[in-house]
Amino acid sequence: MGEDRLAKAKALLARLIAFESVSDRSNLPLIAFVEDYLAALGVASRRAPNGPGDKSALLATVGPRVDGGVVLSGHTDVVPVEGQPWTSPPFVLREAGGRLYGRGACDMKGFAACALAMVPAFLAAGLRRPIHIALSYDEETTCLGSTDVIAWFGKEEPRPAAVVVGEPTMMAVADAHKSVATIRTAVRGCEAHSALPALGANAVATAADIVSEIGRLAREYERGPLDSRFAPPYSTLHVGVIHGGTARNILARECAFDWEFRGLPGVSPAQPVGQVQAFVDTVALPRLTRFVAGPAILTEIEAVAPALAADTGSTAETMALRLTRSNRTIAVSFATESGHFQAAGIPTVVCGPGSIDQAHKADEYVEESQLSACLAFLDNLAGELSR
Repeated sequence: MGEDRLAKAKALLARLIAFESVSDRSNLPLIAFVEDYLAALGVASRRAPNGPGDKSALLATVGPRVDGGVVLSGHTDVVPVEGQPWTSPPFVLREAGGRLYGRGACDMKGFAACALAMVPAFLAAGLRRPIHIALSYDEETTCLGSTDVIAWFGKEEPRPAAVVVGEPTMMAVADAHKSVATIRTAVRGCEAHSALPALGANAVATAADIVSEIGRLAREYERGPLDSRFAPPYSTLHVGVIHGGTARNILARECAFDWEFRGLPGVSPAQPVGQVQAFVDTVALPRLTRFVAGPAILTEIEAVAPALAADTGSTAETMALRLTRSNRTIAVSFATESGHFQAAGIPTVVCGPGSIDQAHKADEYVEESQLSACLAFLDNLAGELSR
């Protein structure tokens, strides 16, 4: 029976990986496939589309429509593959040495494949409380693709007792993770000949000053607050992308950069943004406008995924530890959709197959043994909810 389920999970993983559901593309073909798969098993599902209608989350419920069930949550989007040195086609599942390679194999279509492969077992288990399967979009960019489904629980849909977000933890139970805020700063200067800097305002130079200040703040956060459960044990700041300027002999009219803050639970993303804004107000903007009027600097928080705070003894934690036969939890530094579930008052943990060390890189993989461990976990869950 276990081998049959593993074969089914691998077959479903191959199908899911074949959908190139990178965050900047539609996930609707994948969603349609899952709908059809569930419908063939007699399981209804409903969509939660985004505003433009080119993406959708999906919710399916197996078992009675009563409160007290468990949500299995995963995202359908993956990160890009361009520029990465893959040794095989990234959207074709490859098996070798007990590993399953492909974009999303680890993060996190492996978990979705296991949950879907277990649906026949869930149906046969005689569940007394339901298992909800929630698949979202845009987790890799905004973490907002799950929020419409979350809003249904306790209103249009039964209210669950616990959520398991299946991000890769090597099937350890994570009860805490950092927040992440994605932020953009745009500097508008004034063009002039580089030989006559007093006639303009260099947006690139000012952006560089602000980036340098962000680096200084990052070093401050390294000193604390600290939490030894996390690696690294402090909140982090990072500038990932910068664009600006026209030519080396023209003072740049525009420059923008994207940065992020990953905060320990309890450290608000508003804190570093306020610190950067203080530098802008007192140093960067006066320097930018010292010769000409009109230049400006605008910083916007584009998206925030809240932290998951440890909730010792919660329904989700005690259940997940029991099902994994573990006696300790871990904390992870990457962000997930868990914080949104917790903010809605639903106890949540992160527990899924694979290692985050393999995510977002070329030749991403999940070990076959990890899928087996996930299937065993889900089998235990079915037994738990059948009593």
